Amino acid sequence: MKGKIALITGSAKGLGKKTALSLADQGCHIALNYVHSKVEALELQAVIRNKGVQCIAVQADVASTQDIARLVSEVESRLGGIDILVNNAGPFIRERRLFAEYSREEILSLIEGNLVGPMLLDHMVLEGMRSKNWGRIIHFGFGHAAESRAWPHRAAYAAAKTGLVSFTKTLAVEEAPYGITVNMICPGDIRGVNKEKSIAEVSGEADGETPRGRPGSGEDISRVISFLCQPESDFITGNIMDISGGLDPIRPWIKPST
Repeated sequence: MKGKIALITGSAKGLGKKTALSLADQGCHIALNYVHSKVEALELQAVIRNKGVQCIAVQADVASTQDIARLVSEVESRLGGIDILVNNAGPFIRERRLFAEYSREEILSLIEGNLVGPMLLDHMVLEGMRSKNWGRIIHFGFGHAAESRAWPHRAAYAAAKTGLVSFTKTLAVEEAPYGITVNMICPGDIRGVNKEKSIAEVSGEADGETPRGRPGSGEDISRVISFLCQPESDFITGNIMDISGGLDPIRPWIKPST
């Protein structure tokens, strides 16, 4: 992995930050991306540079076509061609609402940020990856996204992510001959500070909603992404991977009585 160039969207904080640190530990040069979290991005940039790899931080909104083009152009001019693309960023509205209660602007933001943005980013990096006959693309979904079930109160978000499921599988088939793998990571309900914690840090905590019995951590996600990015993982592509401790976000688990 030494010397590979990785772009991780939405990486100033949370799961993206944990992924950036993990890939940097394996010798990758890192392109961080943020929208508003400039202070956090610059702090992380300093930490990653201290690991002995290159790191830049670029402001861009993945829901904006113009920003996406500028993001890729800046990464390529400052670091070189992108070998690994982790499409972590994407808007999410935690408040539960019926589809009829969303504004037009909110619907478009959810679709553009979670489906159109990743597709356009993928399109922009494919030529460079093909020229090297090597590339890794990671998308983000949600638990059981591959089943395309109804998810009341999350209509627009779920539609975008399940659309991305189909795209993930299609792109994986099309790009396999060029040494490019495309997979989707579907995290469980990992919240707040846990997104930046290690497995060891959360292992003693109880979580009654997750069948595994503990909350998820950022390391649960980043270690799988790091594995998928390994050169030896080239036979793993087109997969939709739930990393959720068994949690089904649509049909909550009922804890057995004791």
